[in-house]
Amino acid sequence: MSNEQPQLPRFWAPGVYIELSFRGDSCTVLLGDEMKWGTNHNGVEIQVDNEPSYKVWLTGKDNVLHIAANKKQRRHKLTITKNTEADMGYLELRGVRCNRLLPLPKAPSRRIEFFGNSITCGTGMDTQDAPCNTGQWYNQHRASKAYGPLTAQKLNAQWQLSSVSGIGLIHSCCNKTTVMPQVYNKINMTDNALPWSFSRYQPDVVTICLGQNDGIQDSVAFTNAYVQLLQQMQQHYPKATFILLNSPMAHAELNAVLQRYLLAVVQQSRQQGISRITHYFYSQRYASGCDSHPTMAEHTQMAEELSAFIAQKMDW
Repeated sequence: MSNEQPQLPRFWAPGVYIELSFRGDSCTVLLGDEMKWGTNHNGVEIQVDNEPSYKVWLTGKDNVLHIAANKKQRRHKLTITKNTEADMGYLELRGVRCNRLLPLPKAPSRRIEFFGNSITCGTGMDTQDAPCNTGQWYNQHRASKAYGPLTAQKLNAQWQLSSVSGIGLIHSCCNKTTVMPQVYNKINMTDNALPWSFSRYQPDVVTICLGQNDGIQDSVAFTNAYVQLLQQMQQHYPKATFILLNSPMAHAELNAVLQRYLLAVVQQSRQQGISRITHYFYSQRYASGCDSHPTMAEHTQMAEELSAFIAQKMDW
């Protein structure tokens, strides 16, 4: 989130969420949409209290969201999550109108950050509005239901998604000119812009899911670059536990290669003094969604696996 104008905070990353507590039976939220590509719109997820969440597609640069709440309750919690990726442009929180704003409950003390590519972004997972290969390119995005937020919710943790579609460790796909070591420290990762202040969010756990877009690379180049990235991250997050993930959408040959690389990265990192580091390999391939991405149901399965592993590893 950018702090250039604290009174009008802007945020690019998928999975960024706004939380507020209010009294009354409704709340109005004013959201600005950059509309980076002229006519395309960002989407958000709305959740009130423990009611089922629902998607909303914005319709212009200026959006007024009227959100109803159960009249039987006096106090409500509202969460608004950015479903679409950074490449769709920023959202801007312009204001809130409600009967009365209330202090939020204390946030969970646990914190997780999920680094990754389109899988972590929640790309190609939700065909509710448009089947694969139909509609707009972003219609199947739903970061709020991706494995990261679902994992964090299961563990009662805050989350942050630091992910960009197409990004790789040493080689990105889809004409992308940057790789993760260049942008991991940015607010707007897709444009390699706006330095992030790591003091604002110190995670207990950092997961990294890279390699799908790299493909099969020279093992020395890949592992050395990974270890170097981890050394840089540890300087910012000295108390974090790092968990390296294989790509859940990788075919058998790539998956076998990535697992070998990651085991070598863990070993070399420990030799370099990074003691709190491990790996987790998914039990199966999750690639039944659009362009072989995980489906929403598969993201739920991934979250079940990963949350169980983190709970055991961190004694949560």
